[in-house]
Amino acid sequence: MIVVMKAHSNNEEIQHVLKFLQNHGLSGHLSQGVERTVIGVLGQTGNAGLPSGIGGITPGLEDSLEGLPGVDNVLRVSKPYKLASREFHPENTTVEVPVACVADGSVTIGGKDVVMMAGPCTVETEKQLMTAAEAVRKAGAVILRGGAFKPSTSPYGFRGLGEKGLQLLAKARHEFGMAVITEVMTPSDVAMVCEYADILQIGTRNMQNYMLLDEIGRTNKPVVLKRGMSATIEEWLLAAEYVLSQGNKNVILCERGIRTFEKATRNTMDISAIPVAKTLSHLPIISDPSQGTGHRHLVGPMTLASIAAGTDALLIEVHPNPDEALKDGAQSLTIQQFNELMPQAQAVAHAIGRDFITR
Repeated sequence: MIVVMKAHSNNEEIQHVLKFLQNHGLSGHLSQGVERTVIGVLGQTGNAGLPSGIGGITPGLEDSLEGLPGVDNVLRVSKPYKLASREFHPENTTVEVPVACVADGSVTIGGKDVVMMAGPCTVETEKQLMTAAEAVRKAGAVILRGGAFKPSTSPYGFRGLGEKGLQLLAKARHEFGMAVITEVMTPSDVAMVCEYADILQIGTRNMQNYMLLDEIGRTNKPVVLKRGMSATIEEWLLAAEYVLSQGNKNVILCERGIRTFEKATRNTMDISAIPVAKTLSHLPIISDPSQGTGHRHLVGPMTLASIAAGTDALLIEVHPNPDEALKDGAQSLTIQQFNELMPQAQAVAHAIGRDFITR
């Protein structure tokens, strides 16, 4: 359920509505747009114990809310996710990330321009990371990806350097002025990773790790939420709801392919999820064609397709020597391939009226 305030409602009237909700055991999340202010009502409001917007509303609650000063009308939210939905937040959300290497000192994800995030899947050595970081920065990437903690299907796979890897990422950020995105896997690691990273990444295996989502929601760090490998779009948006409901509004969705019956690719890259998510949600969405396909010869075509479909950023794996990578070398571009891809990506962006933030 959402409470739509009148166009000229004042702060006193808004606070009165929030206090009214609190007195009824509910909470209100404020969204102030250019044309209107809406308050999302969260909590148990029906006799069946269903969240607001899904099940029965306590008798008289809607009428009482509509009678409060400054309230225009009360609407039921048709989606099980509220804070992530366009019904609650009709205007696009943008996420600001501090980036020293660009003129403005930050980049906007979800705005007019496209952002390139690139780097190795996993931080292996200082030389490997620095070589990759320097190369992708020269080609136009402004955010450095790299895993310090890596989940592996096999317990014998390389699982990352841990805090040492985070320290190397921080060193690369200082050296090249790029922001850093890296994965956090457990609630107990969130505080430590926040010390080093500019963007927290939630991997596909942790999309429904609700304790981790809650903990990240208590931070104010931008977070990239990857779609679960077998998740529907609704389940994905409900995972985003966990982060949003804890107060962190800096959520970025990431399409990274889903598991289907098809064996020709590691995952099936769901390009249609990009415009679908943009229709259902106000959150920015990015694309990971490396994880999405599992094959480096498919990364380029899926990058271009993602831009055409409306992605706000790309997350691409680049390794100085992919054939010797400790993890996911088959889906990592060489430095030369990345250099060749960037002009093509810029051309597609220009064709649809967008550009890449590179300087």
